[in-house]
Amino acid sequence: MEGNTLVIGAGLAGLTCARSLQAAGRECVVLEAGDDVGGRVRTDEVHGFLLDRGFQVFLTAYPEARRWLDYRALDLRPITPGTLVWKDGARHRLSDPFRRPRDLVATLRAPVGSLADKARIGLLRRRVGAGTLNELFARPETTTLEALQAQGFGDAMVEGFLRPWLGGIFLDWSLSTSSRMMEFVFRMFAEGEAALPAAGMQAIPRQLAAGLTAGTVRTGARVEHIDGTTVRLAGGETLRGRQVVVATDGGTAAHLVTGVTAPDWRASTTVYFAAERSPLGEPTLCLNGSGRGLVNTVLDLSAVAPGYAPPGKSLLSVSLRGELAEGGEERLAEVVRDELGEWFGRRAVAEWRLLRTYRIPRALPRRFPLTLPSPKPLRDGLWVCGDHNSTASIQGAMQSGRETAEAILAVF
Repeated sequence: MEGNTLVIGAGLAGLTCARSLQAAGRECVVLEAGDDVGGRVRTDEVHGFLLDRGFQVFLTAYPEARRWLDYRALDLRPITPGTLVWKDGARHRLSDPFRRPRDLVATLRAPVGSLADKARIGLLRRRVGAGTLNELFARPETTTLEALQAQGFGDAMVEGFLRPWLGGIFLDWSLSTSSRMMEFVFRMFAEGEAALPAAGMQAIPRQLAAGLTAGTVRTGARVEHIDGTTVRLAGGETLRGRQVVVATDGGTAAHLVTGVTAPDWRASTTVYFAAERSPLGEPTLCLNGSGRGLVNTVLDLSAVAPGYAPPGKSLLSVSLRGELAEGGEERLAEVVRDELGEWFGRRAVAEWRLLRTYRIPRALPRRFPLTLPSPKPLRDGLWVCGDHNSTASIQGAMQSGRETAEAILAVF
């Protein structure tokens, strides 16, 4: 084993790091504590439904994803550009007029923000699309809320659309996320599609892993201790490599390696329901723009990708706002049904069957200020990568993995 690079963690960062190393002809082994690849990007099958662990979508414009992934093989299914907004007892359409000009009139008429606010969305789109990504990340930084206010968005647009939409993406309803991250994400939505792989989000790490040499990934290999470039597993086995890359989440990295600071985390709660009939009837995200309630978004995943549900069934993903929701699963499901009865009708909602609730305390690392440091070894032969060192996103995890591998190749 000595001479190999040991990569700890088979999430997106670790898998991309390993792919980069093997593409350059270097040997590596990936040690994964869990029973499968993916890290925080996992999909469970429950009674024939595919449940991603927390509500996640894939943005096709991510540069790193375009570099490594075969989109055709993922069979990506797009979510309709724009959203439906629940406000004043009705659903209103806010669309992307650049892609769906037929929805322009409905968008202009929607009682969500002023006409000037809707024009400002177009101006923001132009602003975030200017220059390179490196230039975008070098712009002056403030919070997302302060940036939106500085660009003139009124309270009605912020509360009715921008807070629930961006809050759901960042798991931060205070909108204290970096303005650089807001502009990056807005650019990704403008340049590509939000989509789901037909077989669930875990299809992404599985495709990355499939590109590695057979036997590269060892699952069930939990690392207990790291001493320089020597790694001890939970069963007592000791492995030595010339380089060790800790590609776990930031909290686990801080536990394993002295000198790594554990990040603050954004939490998420997602409730999945099975339904006989879709309450939306289209692959469009529905936001809570009312300013009240526990629910933030509703999406019929089976309308986006039919394989998420058995034939003739609908799979509904309901994301909640705020910190981890409290209470038992059945009680929380009743609270959600009661709230969504106003949206879709109480008789229809009463028939929804709870499948599972995911409470994820470590869903996204909080990064403010948002800097993108160049990879360098923490100590001789010991490296750390992951989205906690980059943008908190699929792009950030994969980019961090690839850049760390390139830095290793430059010195080893």
